[in-house]
Amino acid sequence: MDILEAKQLVIHAGKKLVEAGLIARTWGNVSCRVSDDSFVITPSGRDYESLTPDEIVEVAISDLAWSGDVKPSSEKGIHAAAYKLRPQCGFVIHTHQINASAVCVLSGGIDSLTGRSAEIIGDCVPLASYGLPGTGKLRKGVSAAIAGCESKAILMAHHGAVCIGDDYDDAFAVAAELETVCKKFVLGKAEQAFGAAVETFEAAAHLVASSVKKPCYEAPGFRGGVRYDSERTGDGFDLIPHGGGERITVTGADRATLTDDYAGKYGNILIAELYDGVYASRPDINYIIHSDSLVLDEVSRMMIKLRPRLDDFAQLVGVNVRTVEAAFPYKKPGDGKKYVRAMKGRNALLLFNGGAICAAGDKSDAEAVEMVLEKEAKAEVAARVAGINGGYISRFDARLMRIIYKLKYSKQKDAGK
Repeated sequence: MDILEAKQLVIHAGKKLVEAGLIARTWGNVSCRVSDDSFVITPSGRDYESLTPDEIVEVAISDLAWSGDVKPSSEKGIHAAAYKLRPQCGFVIHTHQINASAVCVLSGGIDSLTGRSAEIIGDCVPLASYGLPGTGKLRKGVSAAIAGCESKAILMAHHGAVCIGDDYDDAFAVAAELETVCKKFVLGKAEQAFGAAVETFEAAAHLVASSVKKPCYEAPGFRGGVRYDSERTGDGFDLIPHGGGERITVTGADRATLTDDYAGKYGNILIAELYDGVYASRPDINYIIHSDSLVLDEVSRMMIKLRPRLDDFAQLVGVNVRTVEAAFPYKKPGDGKKYVRAMKGRNALLLFNGGAICAAGDKSDAEAVEMVLEKEAKAEVAARVAGINGGYISRFDARLMRIIYKLKYSKQKDAGK
């Protein structure tokens, strides 16, 4: 294939991955074979929406050599393995797609596919052994999985998926079918666990949450209350009804006198107090989303500390996310402060029976936090219906990924200014 044509196809594929929700932010990567000797691949840490052909890097299949000032994706070795081991392979996409990510925290992959799924993917979906992102261990695990079968989809333990296609259209067909296959697989596990038909992830999450008994389980929580997103503005912040509506500005004067009067004005004084505390203590946060995800609502009912089963959760959200009991409507002033402490070092907080608070430097990043948190919640549901106790990423690895990611992403954001 002509190298310019290949680069343009890779750029188009990157945008499609974002639009389809198969990746968030700069995660995942795309490549296209140019010849028997090389392929072109997306660069490391660049926004897919603004990529140019000059930023797509040509890499040698044999030794991963590349030239120029733009660094190729750190997962280039995985792509090279696909081209080396599958001569018919012409296009590779590495995704962090939601349903596949839920299955990649289980053990053994998916043993048997039939019908249309088998025609598109192959007769199974193997699970590659775990390795930290960008490491030789990860590359070796994925390479072994590719070599060990003919499947066009490889699950990467605690990470995501690699979809191998003869061409662009084939690779995306594999990714789309993989989501269908993985959803069916998890819901099948839920049906086995609960002895009832389960048609959605939300239904599976409800059954899991209902099976967890906690002392405060019957407390009303936040469900049914007004949910507000928020944006920092000068010396105060705006409250924005989730899903749209008129903004309410909390000024500097208001922040000093948050009292019962605001319960009627804002719907929940605790939320205003929480946001105020977050903005005051976290200069890195400028936007907050109070998610209305039904899966997060159900997981919040479990009153657990959500620990990382997925790499991108550890990187973007934190080494864990706590759940706090917070009754609706507001009870007493001061409660919001302890929830601010529960968010220390994290970008999210679960509110009992009320979903999650997702926070970041801007709206786009807060949406990415919400997406990754919901994906982690689905992975937790999948593990529980499969009867898996434990199976989390180690605390050391989670901390390491969190630190490296924050340093790397901070530099990328500064470079983009």
